[in-house]
Amino acid sequence: MYAYVIRRLLQFALVLFLGSLAVWAFVFALPGDPATVLTGPDAAPAELAATRERLGLDDSVVQQYVTWLGNAVTGDLGDSYFSAETVSSTLLDTVPATGQLAAFAMALTLLIGVPVGTVVALRPRSWAGRAADAYLTAGLAIPAFWLGLLLIIVFAVQLGALPAASDYVPLFSDPAGAVRATILPALAVAVHASSVLARFLAASLHEVMGRDYIRTARAKGVPERYVVRRHALRNAALPTVTVVGIQLGGFLGGTVVIEAVFNYPGLGRLLYTSIGERDYAVVQGGVLFVVAAFLCLNLLVDVLYAYLDPRIRLA
Repeated sequence: MYAYVIRRLLQFALVLFLGSLAVWAFVFALPGDPATVLTGPDAAPAELAATRERLGLDDSVVQQYVTWLGNAVTGDLGDSYFSAETVSSTLLDTVPATGQLAAFAMALTLLIGVPVGTVVALRPRSWAGRAADAYLTAGLAIPAFWLGLLLIIVFAVQLGALPAASDYVPLFSDPAGAVRATILPALAVAVHASSVLARFLAASLHEVMGRDYIRTARAKGVPERYVVRRHALRNAALPTVTVVGIQLGGFLGGTVVIEAVFNYPGLGRLLYTSIGERDYAVVQGGVLFVVAAFLCLNLLVDVLYAYLDPRIRLA
């Protein structure tokens, strides 16, 4: 187990380094000059040169990357081009909001996806199974941003039950307010995610139900609900753990459109705004944080999977 964890940590460090290189190169290749954006197109050459020197843009490409990476390792992601705040403090102001949205979306994904996937696998010909299959088809086909707009029209405009623009309300300070402010964007994200999760769970559960130990348990007279709960679901959930980890990582960095639709003050909206303003320091720091968070979640899922399945850690 320890050797497996060490190997995964080494792979994590290598992939994170390659990810930082890709993030920096992508942002560096974007059109436009941050110094020109800051000083304006009519700025004097001396002022433009001073701005480029202050931002370190007159250094070589390799030197710029080495300086940025060295500072990032210590937690210094630079300063925003358009505000007096550091990138780290700007991210710390938005990450809790995105983390809460991701937690709500993940909870809804599990609450919807697990029962739906179980019904599809065990009762495919019943009315519940057909309804669940219809939900999966619709959930995979409907774009999240369109569903978000539809939820705003129904629950905010017509019914007036929930706010159209979601604000960040800390869960522990005001649980009811947090649920009210976050439920619509979380539901818009969770519908598609729960459909994907249910598909994986249904396929895995359908395969497990044909295994020999399931037939043995039934032959011993074990009630069907215990067969499903104690034997089938436990083994079918193993491949689903990987899907949950990938989806949670996607929630942290892939809710840009949803946060823009609901005007939610999270990391996604920050990146969306920073790209439009060409605030490349914030874009680099934000994307690097998303990459690091995604890799950390995948590392945690791999370790958890190895703990649950001895075949992985002993291979």
